[in-house]
Amino acid sequence: MHTHRHRPHINLRLERWHRRAIYVSLAALLLSGATWLLARYFLRPMTEYGEMVHPLEPLAMKLHGGAAMIVLFFLGSLMNAHIRRAIKAGRNLVTGWSMIALMVTLIASGFGLYYLAGDGDRVIWSIVHWTIGLAGAGLFVLHVVLGRRSVT
Repeated sequence: MHTHRHRPHINLRLERWHRRAIYVSLAALLLSGATWLLARYFLRPMTEYGEMVHPLEPLAMKLHGGAAMIVLFFLGSLMNAHIRRAIKAGRNLVTGWSMIALMVTLIASGFGLYYLAGDGDRVIWSIVHWTIGLAGAGLFVLHVVLGRRSVT
């Protein structure tokens, strides 16, 4: 005779301060990256000496690096408070594992841009990084929406 094991409900909802800190730090990361993209590809002034760097580019890059450090801190804070328990509960695993894969790829490509990319391959590293970063915003929203639906 088979007995059905019922999994106990595991609360995966973060405390309000934690959730808001993650939302704000991810928004800062997205906005600083998008600002860099706009400045780099659409706002560069053309002068008699050729195309010049827009003043927002270095500022946006510095803000993006700072926001990345804060996001990494909060990503670490999610390991026990959210990720480990979600895996144990078997909830929202497709978008959760997708978020983990996306963040690992962003961390690796960000590291590559900072430490490994040369003049010849920097554009490729950059395109990979910002394409995945922009897609990540949509995946994050999907993860939150599906996670909230799985509770009700």
